[in-house]
Amino acid sequence: QVQLVESGGGLVQAGGSLRLSCAASGIIFSINTMGWYRQAPGKQRELVASITSGGSTNYANSVKGRFTISRDNAKNTVYLQMNSLKPEDTAVYYCNADAKSLVQGFRLINYWGQGTQVTVSS
Repeated sequence: QVQLVESGGGLVQAGGSLRLSCAASGIIFSINTMGWYRQAPGKQRELVASITSGGSTNYANSVKGRFTISRDNAKNTVYLQMNSLKPEDTAVYYCNADAKSLVQGFRLINYWGQGTQVTVSS
């Protein structure tokens, strides 16, 4: 009963920036950790960044200093500001959240967004 809707992906030149947004909707009781994952062709899905309900963040080493994750709890939205993009950042980016909903009996369930393509050209 929790849906994650992503936006902000697209095609950018190397060195450019993109801001991804992911809004959670549904009958939500609470959202714990939210994060962004990415998967490039032929590679495993990897964690890019995560943020807890308290605001603690975690980043993959490859994006530290370039990406910033944030969240707006009032809007149930998580953001990923991506600066200094590199061709190596090209991947499908997925929003992820651990959430409890009323209709699921307040069980903590992991949800995934549909993914949004980020392509960085050189």
